[in-house]
Amino acid sequence: MYQAENTNFKTNQSITQEFTRSCLGRIIIAGVIILVGLLLAYFTAPKENDMDDEMLDNLMQCLEVNDGIKGDAVDDYVHNLTFIFTTADTTVIPKDELETFHKYNKLESYRHTFYSTSHIYNNMHPEGTRVGVGIFGIIIPTVLYEDILLEIGPVHKGYEQKLNNAPINTQDDDLGETPNITEFHYKGDIEN
Repeated sequence: MYQAENTNFKTNQSITQEFTRSCLGRIIIAGVIILVGLLLAYFTAPKENDMDDEMLDNLMQCLEVNDGIKGDAVDDYVHNLTFIFTTADTTVIPKDELETFHKYNKLESYRHTFYSTSHIYNNMHPEGTRVGVGIFGIIIPTVLYEDILLEIGPVHKGYEQKLNNAPINTQDDDLGETPNITEFHYKGDIEN
């Protein structure tokens, strides 16, 4: 039996409905959403001075939290989440610790195209380590207490002193040939 007017297969879709359901239309819509997100990230990335101020506050909070018991990495990550919403009480941190922090640590922030980063430089991290990221107007600290240098001391006392003492064998175990190996020091050219 043949039906001349079968309305089940007729589509009365508008051009916009056909566009949003096509592959090209979905690719264009996804591209527009990504472009809007990138433009939003570009215009809302924090400036260097805003990053410096907020990260200095976050570093002070890190010093404040770790004044007694030093936690593990999980504690630092949880504290970093709370640092986003709180401010430091600098009256709790001892003055000598603040002076030591400012003496041995240098905080620098950089503005990238779509985000900003802050790095801390000290003798432990001369190349710098990232302690914060700013994107969409939010500054997210990633600081660990071990990244901050608060104590400094000499590695060795003099030029001629060895860093590591040679091991002393107190037992009668046979260690083979040359059990006490020491490092080689150049004494200059030997003239014959």
